[in-house]
Amino acid sequence: MTSAPALAPASRLPWVRIAWFGVLMIACYAPVLKLLVWQWDNDPDMGHGFFVPVIAGFIVWQRRAELLSMTPRPNWWGLAVVLYGGLQLVIATLGAELFLARTAFVITLIGAVWLLGGDAIMKKLAFPLFLLFFMVPIPSVVYNRITFPLQILASRLAENALPLLGIPVAREGNILNLPNQQLSVVEACSGIRSLLSLTFLSLVYGFFFEKKAWMRVLLFLATIPIAIVANASRVTLTGVISQWKPELAEGFFHESTGWVIFMIALVILILFHQALARVARRLLPGERP
Repeated sequence: MTSAPALAPASRLPWVRIAWFGVLMIACYAPVLKLLVWQWDNDPDMGHGFFVPVIAGFIVWQRRAELLSMTPRPNWWGLAVVLYGGLQLVIATLGAELFLARTAFVITLIGAVWLLGGDAIMKKLAFPLFLLFFMVPIPSVVYNRITFPLQILASRLAENALPLLGIPVAREGNILNLPNQQLSVVEACSGIRSLLSLTFLSLVYGFFFEKKAWMRVLLFLATIPIAIVANASRVTLTGVISQWKPELAEGFFHESTGWVIFMIALVILILFHQALARVARRLLPGERP
């Protein structure tokens, strides 16, 4: 006699309740999500927004076997979080506050997972749920407070770098006066775009390629100086190119240099991780690649 093949354990997840919560959330947040997707498509600083739910969903999909084998133990504290998210949505709608309305969706989703799945499933999905906050644009007040200092910093770094390349420059705030042209480091050149995208990618990269928590934290913190230096390099490069062909300081070529510099910054982040891992293995005998 041959033994019957072992059957895969049936899923214990409450699919009916999950479906009901999903339908209700989509109905409640449809206008908010529609405007959010519109901003992803029209705001260059939020181009990475399309990738956030995709990557978060991919992480959940990777853990599907573990999730399907877990027994949900609903936690009623999750209902309190859901109610808070709904209250925040109402307040945000009355006050026409987009940031609160958009984060209310993520908060409500977290509450629903906690309510339906309990502590264990919530812990398993904590990271992809946290990533969803990166799909929400930062408030305009905070954005304006960050971008102008970044503009000034990029201008100062370019001011120090250009003379080393034989190009004299006089800076007035965020304006660089060059021999053949005047460059203005506007909001689009502040580096906030690469900073937001690079911080998100550093979290994802650390999740997939690094297991040590302290190393992930260092990778995340390293994105700040890397993004700042990369953006200053872009401004400096623009200043050099403008002395050769002023028309290349704007338009498609200028935009394409931004993508190239961003990819270089991403490579630098990966190289930093590899160097850090080598140092850790030498200084800490117990560390393994």
